[in-house]
Amino acid sequence: MTTETAPEAFDPRTLIAESSIGILATIKANGIPQLSPVTVVYDGDADRIYVSMTEGRAKTANLRRDPRAAIEFTSADGYTWATAEGTATLTGPGTDPDGPEVDALVEYYRRGAGEHPDWAEYREVMVTDRRVLMELAITRVYGAKLR
Repeated sequence: MTTETAPEAFDPRTLIAESSIGILATIKANGIPQLSPVTVVYDGDADRIYVSMTEGRAKTANLRRDPRAAIEFTSADGYTWATAEGTATLTGPGTDPDGPEVDALVEYYRRGAGEHPDWAEYREVMVTDRRVLMELAITRVYGAKLR
């Protein structure tokens, strides 16, 4: 007699939490998806994904028009994947290095990378580069571990 074991349970949020790069899908004005590789920070307690982007880029313009988005994550071997869908909120760009828009980007950096060696410089760059923080409120997560 053979005994089969149940496949290992998979929580897609585990892969999301372990990932720093994802593929962000937004919707172009013509309805076709626009895909961008992005650096992500996941807040598991709030079930939110954060991405820093630049004002004027396609993904930012798409989200200002239609805030629906998805981010896909893939393991290094390609056999595990997770997708998070939700509604994005954009903060910024800020014009004051000490303003709330830049404070949000500082928090994003701290969550993802820790302390910056020169916060004053970072804050100036966020204003100069017209950086925007995307917060994706996750409404659906799905995925699979194939091996």
